[in-house]
Amino acid sequence: MAKRRRPTHASTVSAPLPEGTGPVGPREPCPCGSGVRYKNCHGRAERARVGLRNPRPFAGLTFERDLVAMREFVPSATAPVTLADGLADTEPFTGALVCSLLPMARPALVRPDRTLWLGLQLQSPLSLDPAKDLVAATRAAADLPAGSTLEDVPAWADDDPSPADLFASTAVSSSAALQVTVHDGFDWWLEGQDVDGETAASLERANASIYPTAKLAGVEAAYWCQIGEKVHIRWVTDFPEDRLLAGLARLQAAGSAGAGDGSRLVGSFRTHGLVVPVWDLRTDAQPDEAEVALAALATRLEEAMAVETPLESEELRALSLLNSRQVTLR
Repeated sequence: MAKRRRPTHASTVSAPLPEGTGPVGPREPCPCGSGVRYKNCHGRAERARVGLRNPRPFAGLTFERDLVAMREFVPSATAPVTLADGLADTEPFTGALVCSLLPMARPALVRPDRTLWLGLQLQSPLSLDPAKDLVAATRAAADLPAGSTLEDVPAWADDDPSPADLFASTAVSSSAALQVTVHDGFDWWLEGQDVDGETAASLERANASIYPTAKLAGVEAAYWCQIGEKVHIRWVTDFPEDRLLAGLARLQAAGSAGAGDGSRLVGSFRTHGLVVPVWDLRTDAQPDEAEVALAALATRLEEAMAVETPLESEELRALSLLNSRQVTLR
């Protein structure tokens, strides 16, 4: 029997976007009125224009996992970074900060003291490579005067540094780590500057949508969060996917895949080439308790991943369940 084809929404090819259409999020309805999401409508043409998705854009950076966490899971966080020399032809930056989200989801702003703030969560990214967008935004911001905001990500230039060369001391063999500060709101946007009405409105919307989050020590790129009545751990890992899932399956079959009393491994995300296991915790589980439990689990996981014998039947069933509970974020 022939497979049924998905509708192609041919009308979206000919229906133009309304004049003056601003940035559109990939999951928002397409402004052309087709009734489908932008990413499946006019966003298709945009993706074709900017090229193929980079499956692992932040590879080569020692803090790859925290960058992915800040871009996908952490609502409000900042981390200082050191830029490589020679990026700015004009007055150099006095410092740089990567930020989960900037006002109006802008890609960059230059503070009055000429500190550069780089945003990871963008309303309308130019390309399918967020690391290249970060480089292009840095290069464009170098030409801005102090106190200015970069409205849009510019196109990637052939002479731009590679993402791995954007930051100093980020070779794989380096011990450099990202010192992430998680905030309980976005009031840090306003430090030392006057606020216009648009920024104030953006701040109010952002603070209304935030959920409690904490970075866990002892296990890199692991975050506790509370969304509504649910409490979770999200751990951004860089283990090979097959090895990671096999290790988790062995622990799940043995009844030792939890991260503390009353917790359970519920599945994982796959994003930017990395796998992010997720645990549900007790509703009263606090970050300090989760920190101890996850560190103990990480030790058990290392041991389980080192086992080379084939998975047994119960472990294979656990692996199948883990695969069925994996969601890919794009």
